[in-house]
Amino acid sequence: MTVRVPAKVNVQLSVGPLREDGYHDLVNVFHAVSIFDEVVAKESDSITVQVDGKWSDQVPVDDSNLAIRAARALAKHAGRTYGADLVIQKDIPVAGGMAGGSADAAGALVACNELWGLGLPIEDLMEIAGDLGSDVPFSLIGGTAVGTGRGEQLSELPTGGTFHWVFALANGGLSTASVYAECDRLRQAAGAEVPWPQLNDSLMEALGTGDAYALGRNLSNDLQAAALNLRPELAPTLDAGGQHGALGAIVSGSGPTCAFLAIDATHARDLAQSLTATGAAHTAVAAHGPVQGAVLV
Repeated sequence: MTVRVPAKVNVQLSVGPLREDGYHDLVNVFHAVSIFDEVVAKESDSITVQVDGKWSDQVPVDDSNLAIRAARALAKHAGRTYGADLVIQKDIPVAGGMAGGSADAAGALVACNELWGLGLPIEDLMEIAGDLGSDVPFSLIGGTAVGTGRGEQLSELPTGGTFHWVFALANGGLSTASVYAECDRLRQAAGAEVPWPQLNDSLMEALGTGDAYALGRNLSNDLQAAALNLRPELAPTLDAGGQHGALGAIVSGSGPTCAFLAIDATHARDLAQSLTATGAAHTAVAAHGPVQGAVLV
């Protein structure tokens, strides 16, 4: 069974105060884009994982791998002992703020649900996904959606067209936990009260009407300052995108991938070429969204 699952960019990521349980309440607007991993599940007596393609040397293949954890959680939910050899063809950056690990977990859930003939509905898979991580449920459904709570409580958002993006891929990753910790540190140092996160109405309208110019003006990420503090070299990359005509530039999620909104597909290709030609990014990939979540192919 082969499942294709997309990367994501956060067009709004508003982070509330630190909670007693160590998490933050979020308003997290996810947008699935056309950079994909593929997860293949084959019959086996045990659950294993192999990773091929880009970034494969950066992905653990032990019990910490999120796809293995997803398969085991699914088997436990079904109350049976199952096996699967999982093969991940990696194209989504690792620790890049694009939910690559979460995408693989979602792919494993869909692939194993089919391989094992469980026939579980999407509601069951979403429940299991929410226990695995805040981004995993969105990787199942794709499209555009707002996540609240830790980000796992999803409401799908209507999108009035296709948006075109360029992603500048950085060398090395950033730990999500480290970026959140830095965000908390910066806020504590500033001494300002952290507001409760609110959905940006102007961003909602831009998504609904398909207005790329308005969406570019309303991109926001409360983790960006922390990511830039940990990786200062990202700031010139973001600036370069604006200099080459990007409608908006933002760190994707916890970074270090930088996302640039383009006018159309042609502009996206030109922007990607300009970023690499000038050395602002060593790799820049054009993509579009929204796209479907985890799907059998």
